Amino acid sequence: MDIDGKLASVPAWRREGEVIKRSVTAPDFPAAIRIVDEIAVKAEELDHHPDIDIRWRTLHFALTTHSAGRLTGKDVTLAAVIDEIVAKHGAVDQ
Repeated sequence: MDIDGKLASVPAWRREGEVIKRSVTAPDFPAAIRIVDEIAVKAEELDHHPDIDIRWRTLHFALTTHSAGRLTGKDVTLAAVIDEIVAKHGAVDQ
């Protein structure tokens, strides 16, 4: 699989080795929690779970496929879902 080609579809994410990362700032703390709640539901549906760090209204996401020991299409799929959710809630890149 050409993971670098697939990553082009989620340009807000940056690659660091075998992890992709994105940080966003939500309009307020309740919005940040709503974002995390929605991501949790979708991640469970996809059976692929991100690392999320919440700092007031700033959210840091990290994705990798631990079972494969590398980035896979699952990471790109979840990154696109996260992009949709954060945009819907008015979060912006940090």
